[in-house]
Amino acid sequence: MVVNKDNVEQMWHDWFMTDAFAVEKRLHRFFNILPHDPRCKLCHAPFQGIGGMAVGALYGRKQSSLNPNFCNVCEDFAKKFPGGAEVEMSMLFVDVRGSTALSEQMSPIEFQRLINRFFIGSTKAIAEEDGLVEKLAGDAVAAFWGEGFAGQEYVARTIHAAQKIQKVMAQQKIPVGVGVHAGVAFFGAMGSAEGLVNISAIGDEVNTAARLASKAAEGEIIVSEKALAKAGVNGDGLETRRLELKGISEPVIVRVMHA
Repeated sequence: MVVNKDNVEQMWHDWFMTDAFAVEKRLHRFFNILPHDPRCKLCHAPFQGIGGMAVGALYGRKQSSLNPNFCNVCEDFAKKFPGGAEVEMSMLFVDVRGSTALSEQMSPIEFQRLINRFFIGSTKAIAEEDGLVEKLAGDAVAAFWGEGFAGQEYVARTIHAAQKIQKVMAQQKIPVGVGVHAGVAFFGAMGSAEGLVNISAIGDEVNTAARLASKAAEGEIIVSEKALAKAGVNGDGLETRRLELKGISEPVIVRVMHA
């Protein structure tokens, strides 16, 4: 598809939900002969060594800030064509429980090291499941998944990422709560005339995911029934809760999981 201002919304939609960047994958035969790993999972562009220098100089490819397993083709697209589309996605929010109390018990550098371990462990789990990290903010991480780059099992992979995060944080004795939800949201690039662009997901369903995370106690993963259904997970053996969420008139039925 030739990209222009008239079809940019369709491009964003197809990339996130199907495979609009299939042409990038076709480049992997060429990029694959260049040394060496690690490489982009889409196009196999190498990120390091002589190969990394070559694709950087000739194609402007480098590791994505959203997921180090991918190259920056989506960021480049976002800078050229700000916009987006409403898409089906899954979302994960995780934050440290009782971070204020923890900070009072530690020196500033000790608390910084704890938060850094939290960021590293969380983003690693997200990257392994082909999620895109939307933001690292304070003591929280937000990420989202779509079928176009994470496959048909993208919701299940979101839950897997949540379980990995809880397992790693338990090992490091960092108390976190996680919320997982799925639904329709706006995904795209929002920026300014000066060229500042942020790839993000916004909407009521994203807000719901964040609120679910805020209700999760240490060691808990609160998953909406909608996300469980899309992931094909049977929640009969899981604890059920009815949550009152700010801005939502009816209680939300969720299930509680652990790592």
